[in-house]
Amino acid sequence: MSAKKSFSIEYDFHASPQLLFQYLSTPSGLSEWFADNVNSRGERFTFIWDDSEENALLLQKKNYDKVRFQWENDEGADYYFEFKIQVDEITKDVSLIITDFSEEDELEESKMLWDNLVSDLKQVLGAS
Repeated sequence: MSAKKSFSIEYDFHASPQLLFQYLSTPSGLSEWFADNVNSRGERFTFIWDDSEENALLLQKKNYDKVRFQWENDEGADYYFEFKIQVDEITKDVSLIITDFSEEDELEESKMLWDNLVSDLKQVLGAS
């Protein structure tokens, strides 16, 4: 298996960092756009889609700033996916920066997946 490469994508949002953070860090928020259902027990999150289930560990959580998860099958590796909220000090524009890792030949697919997921999130927030 080849090493995964890190990539980041930035999305503009018309929503408060506090509201956006709820959709990035809580099981109920994540189940609105990221997965069909999300459960958590402490730092361990279970993401459910149709007939599949993936477990992730919450590595970092800083209120209204960032959330970092690591898929269970990536434990021991330096791979994670992270949601970071950035607010421009002057304009107060809110951006969501997503960092993830992908195999090089799956990079475009991964970016398209995030584009679709974030599009769903913007619809849920009414922030498109």
